[in-house]
Amino acid sequence: MQRPGRRLKMMCIGCTFAPPLPPLAKTSIKADNSPMNELVFEVMHEADGGFCAECLSENIFTQGQTWEEVRRNVQEAVRAYYFDQADKAPRQIRLRLVRDELLAAA
Repeated sequence: MQRPGRRLKMMCIGCTFAPPLPPLAKTSIKADNSPMNELVFEVMHEADGGFCAECLSENIFTQGQTWEEVRRNVQEAVRAYYFDQADKAPRQIRLRLVRDELLAAA
């Protein structure tokens, strides 16, 4: 059994990431059926030097070797995810860079 507050490590084609937190509210479509304003991606800098990006509200994942490449890949992944429902696509994409550091206890 897993202790509360701990996050599992999962693999994503060469990326290590924690599973997304559940959304606080329905994020894909608002109550009035208008498109959402923003998608938020958690971007992790991997040990191999690349980046792995994971959307916190939809099942969208991508990666890139540089910051510019991951930015382009996120935009392409979002377009691909919403290719048949452009009216529901977000207006903005937010990239949240997460730094994970392990410190030795004194």
